[in-house]
Amino acid sequence: MVTIKDVAKQAGVSVATVSRILNNLPGYSEETKQRVEQVIESIGYQPNAVARGLINRETKTIGVLVPDVSHLFANEVLAGIEERAHELGYTVMICKTNYRTRDYLQTLYEKRVDGIIMVSGTITPDEYKQIEMMKVPVVLVATQTNYPIRFLKVDDYQASYDAAAYLIKKGHSRIGMIAGTKEDAVATIPRVKGFTDALNDAGIKVTNEKITHGDYHFKSGIECMDQLLNNDPSITGVFCASDEMAAGALSFLYKQGIRVPEKLSLIGFDNTPTAEKAIPPLTTVAQPLYEMGRSSVQLLLDPSVTVNQIFPHQIVERDTVRSL
Repeated sequence: MVTIKDVAKQAGVSVATVSRILNNLPGYSEETKQRVEQVIESIGYQPNAVARGLINRETKTIGVLVPDVSHLFANEVLAGIEERAHELGYTVMICKTNYRTRDYLQTLYEKRVDGIIMVSGTITPDEYKQIEMMKVPVVLVATQTNYPIRFLKVDDYQASYDAAAYLIKKGHSRIGMIAGTKEDAVATIPRVKGFTDALNDAGIKVTNEKITHGDYHFKSGIECMDQLLNNDPSITGVFCASDEMAAGALSFLYKQGIRVPEKLSLIGFDNTPTAEKAIPPLTTVAQPLYEMGRSSVQLLLDPSVTVNQIFPHQIVERDTVRSL
């Protein structure tokens, strides 16, 4: 393995001089700089990012915490993060937290990352204390908190309101919702409120039987669709709080011989690749997930920007909603 000592020896300078050149510090001539750079190129020396970070306090590494990397929602955000980070010369360290956020925060602190992006999820008081102790920039994507941490997301309340209003505009009045986990104050509560407010504003009574709760994943979509139809077989439209739950609902309806959209209309949320690949292709509320991922990197690396960012949503019409 080529080391900084090998570079110094071949260039005829001290290790300290090579280090200063690598970190753009003063104390050498232009001739010396060119000679050292030529040696580095010729012998293929690659500086260790962490070692350089000890000097200039930058490792050019961004840590990303995400609850579930298998979730297509997260994959779209991660794609945007990785692309923008690469353009700016940063590498990305992705950690699937799976309820071990504090452990991974400590790991990223030990790796001396330059900043952390947290995708979805919530922050506990203990986790926030740990973030404060780390003294590194943190940005949230598709979530927010009462703590002073910058975030990027869509307006979940308005997006859900618009989804329900879309079904109403298409002539549906017997509408159900497959919502996310009940304890999720960031997404579930505002989306349920947006849904119920839209129905109430249209003079449609909302009962508890019309709202079921899943966990944003495929299997829970199957279970919740079954529950909704057991509660009220007359439902003609369903709003699902994620595309994956909508895909689960579609699977259940297919197995029951209930045609979509002829017998029942569905609208999802996120506009992940699942929505486009579903059969029939899923009408959904689109979040600009990739763009949010890219923007989160820019926001993270510019601490002077303190304004939170609300991204626009839109309804992407495909083939799962029909007019009555």
